[in-house]
Amino acid sequence: MSEYQALLEQLQQQENELQFSTFTNETAFEIGTKIIERAQQENKAIAVTIVRNGELLFHSKMNGTNANNDQWIQRKRNVVHHFGHSSYFMHVEFKANGNSIEASHLDPKDYAAEGGSFPLIIKNVGIVGTITASGLPGELDHQIIVDVLSEFLLGK
Repeated sequence: MSEYQALLEQLQQQENELQFSTFTNETAFEIGTKIIERAQQENKAIAVTIVRNGELLFHSKMNGTNANNDQWIQRKRNVVHHFGHSSYFMHVEFKANGNSIEASHLDPKDYAAEGGSFPLIIKNVGIVGTITASGLPGELDHQIIVDVLSEFLLGK
């Protein structure tokens, strides 16, 4: 099994496990705040956006972030909505297959297959939005979201 294949399986498992039974505005606030607090504890600067059914439920930007982070958030969110996987899953899948956003006939100004946008999944419903972070290397943007969701949903 290739290094990429093992990582893709791990990322798919995250998407399978980190699903909500319900997701309210209060849930968005709690999750978003926990992500910001985790970044503060690690002395990292990030921007976080949570969107459900096209509605912005949470957005916060720490000192050291700027409009560029907002653009990254939008581009990573677009990848989740287009492909139905986290933006990091798609980053790894593209690397594994020697593919790219451009080869998928998508404009890289609008799409970024880089870690940091995780699908907001409701059990027995599917993807209803995204939880997205920007400010760290893509793998770390992804990991901070997964760490908070794992703690929130699984008690890990």
